[in-house]
Amino acid sequence: MSGYPTMSIDDVDFDFENLSAKIVASQNIQDLKVAGVDVGPIEEGQELDTRYWIASRLVSAGLASFRDDGLMTFNVLYKIQWKETKLQMGRRISSLPEYFYPRLRRYLSQLKEKASTDATRASEYNNALRLSHDVVNCRLKKIVSLSASSAQTEDLLQNLSKEERILYERLHAIVSAWRSKIF
Repeated sequence: MSGYPTMSIDDVDFDFENLSAKIVASQNIQDLKVAGVDVGPIEEGQELDTRYWIASRLVSAGLASFRDDGLMTFNVLYKIQWKETKLQMGRRISSLPEYFYPRLRRYLSQLKEKASTDATRASEYNNALRLSHDVVNCRLKKIVSLSASSAQTEDLLQNLSKEERILYERLHAIVSAWRSKIF
């Protein structure tokens, strides 16, 4: 086993929050402290590479915007849903972008917030939520099936995200223990 069972989804989310994120200053930022961390000075239009949690606070304050690379968008989510539900039949699981689930949670949260004041965003939120459910439910069925199977190869499991690997390892241990008690 790979050590994932000792991790939790919160641990994966913590790792994500501390990843490097690129933002672009929307205005000049003088010396600024974000939760005790010094940021700045940064000129408008200048790119900054910082931890995600710092970047998200600067973006929320209207001082910067995220660079587009690596962000979850409706089109990215649609492509993932299409690939997972249309192309990957049986137990085969497609690979996801790194930190897919933390990005997805933040994307849905942002859409939900915007949806409260904008009908167009409400429709986008509902569609994104539907696609998200499709992806999660499809992958969950495959993970449950894989975990109930007695022999797995790393080849079958390599496309699981960290969160999915945690679930797989736990389910597999439960099923294996149950199976050994039965036999």
